[in-house]
Amino acid sequence: MCGIIGIVGKESVADRLVDGLKRMEYRGYDSAGICTIHDGELVRRRAEGKLGNLVAELAESPAPGKIGIAHTRWATHGAPTASNAHPHATDHVALVHNGIIENYKELRAELTEDGRKLESDTDSEVVAHLVSRRVESGESPEEAVANVLPRLRGAFALAMVFRDHPEIVIGARRGSPLVVGYGEGETYLGSDALALAPLTQQISYLEEGDWVVVRQDGATIRDENGDEVTREVRTSGASAAAVEKGNYRHFMQKEIFEQPTVVAQTLGSYLRQSDNSVALPQFDFDISSIKRVTIVACGTSFYAGMVAKYWFEQFARVPVDIDVASEFRYREPVLEEGGLALFISQSGETADTLAALRHCKEHGQTIGVIVNVPTSTMAREADLLLPTHAGPEIGVASTKAFTCQLAVLAALAVHMAVKKGLMSREEEQEVVAHLLEAPACLNAALDHDDDIASMAHLIAPARDVLYLGRGPDYPLAMEGALKLKEISYIHAEGYASGEMKHGPIALIDDDVPVIVLAPSGPLFEKSISNMEEVRARGGQIVLISDAKGLEEAGEGCLATIEMPRVHPLIAPLVYAIPVQLLAYHVACVKGTDVDQPRNLAKSVTVE
Repeated sequence: MCGIIGIVGKESVADRLVDGLKRMEYRGYDSAGICTIHDGELVRRRAEGKLGNLVAELAESPAPGKIGIAHTRWATHGAPTASNAHPHATDHVALVHNGIIENYKELRAELTEDGRKLESDTDSEVVAHLVSRRVESGESPEEAVANVLPRLRGAFALAMVFRDHPEIVIGARRGSPLVVGYGEGETYLGSDALALAPLTQQISYLEEGDWVVVRQDGATIRDENGDEVTREVRTSGASAAAVEKGNYRHFMQKEIFEQPTVVAQTLGSYLRQSDNSVALPQFDFDISSIKRVTIVACGTSFYAGMVAKYWFEQFARVPVDIDVASEFRYREPVLEEGGLALFISQSGETADTLAALRHCKEHGQTIGVIVNVPTSTMAREADLLLPTHAGPEIGVASTKAFTCQLAVLAALAVHMAVKKGLMSREEEQEVVAHLLEAPACLNAALDHDDDIASMAHLIAPARDVLYLGRGPDYPLAMEGALKLKEISYIHAEGYASGEMKHGPIALIDDDVPVIVLAPSGPLFEKSISNMEEVRARGGQIVLISDAKGLEEAGEGCLATIEMPRVHPLIAPLVYAIPVQLLAYHVACVKGTDVDQPRNLAKSVTVE
């Protein structure tokens, strides 16, 4: 959740540490800090709030030095204050941490009894004191870290500097990602490749339990047993330009408008236009033998999985279970032999989803992952890797990753149907033709951006908003409600249209806008009947449909949003655009922080 960067350099590091934090601010922005070593002293600067406050602090009190660590925080233990900001430090050791130390209370009690004074409310500070206590007793930094790591329970990525050893940074990971970067006469640590993109393209991903001693001329990596190991050095491909907004007002706006391109790129990896067929990556199991699909994800990725449930069951006639990752293991799910467990995650590091993946692996499931980071932990542990090609997504509210996930899931469902003999060659060609139409239809949907912006002021004053949809548009209704909640702070809920009369209709009055997703097609008439039930009770309707649907049912609505008429298969991709744009423009009207909404961070690497 938090962001970490460390540099063992040949010139001043403070500005580059801050630049790395800027590239990771989507991971957390409750506070930030850096620590360098200069003239035999730890130089620490921290600030509450967004990164600009740390920049101002450094302008007033610089942090010289050629070695340092830095951190941008999403608070777990302890309020987002300057005293709880990282790095945490003793006289000898400074440390930054991403994750949660689950046994910190007992460790804190031990340290307090030993006479050590802790200044923060965080779980992280105990690690700095545990390591420092051993260094002060005469152990080397390497010995101290090797002895402390086995005592920690939970998830962590750590980076540490040592006052009396200004030539090294030590990093460690368990559960949270950490990357080593190799430069010319410099070596780096970072939470992800994007943080290191301006510094180097040559990186190694630490494996679970690894720890590393980083020096100017390279790195020594050890596994959880302390044995020296080699991890592959690869080219990251992360682009420094990818975190620039260009001419857009916000990253979220930019990422919404990138969707036609990135969906086309993603579909291009899974569909052969020469013969309108699906072509998946090579894998070592028979997909036609899959008896059940279990989909596990969180947040927006969970809603992509809900849409996919319709596709798998419709096309491949395979029963599908879908779970929120944070609940999955705790209900003790029954996992049948011959099942495919499919995990969806933008980052590939989501803690709940990763834990569920390992649970399924232990219970004999074939593991498939749909991720936007093909070098992530989930990707490395999968039997079937299905990368999206959305590019870095910086806005906290997911947009382009969602539509790319849908594109991959649709291709996978079609492929499974073909392999099971449930879809003929002609049917496959027809379905693939519709999928290939999606990027142009996304472009057509984006053409209505100005119309959506012009009616956003009608929604912005609301305290509550309801979204309705049927079939695959039901998950889209929940996704639309999530987007509005995330960035405008308006309470919103998504419901299956037919469920309104079973309770939620009691909420309807003329102060509650109701967003109805109803493309013309087989479910249209039933959706409109539910819409009329709302209208009869004073509800203010915003109808999102195509021209035919608006002609039939648009009269008397608070507002209408026209979408291109599309095949039902690609409607979820296309109708994602208006719910994203509506949330975006309402947030702009309200003046909220679109890219960095309060209390949220992009990559959830703690349970």
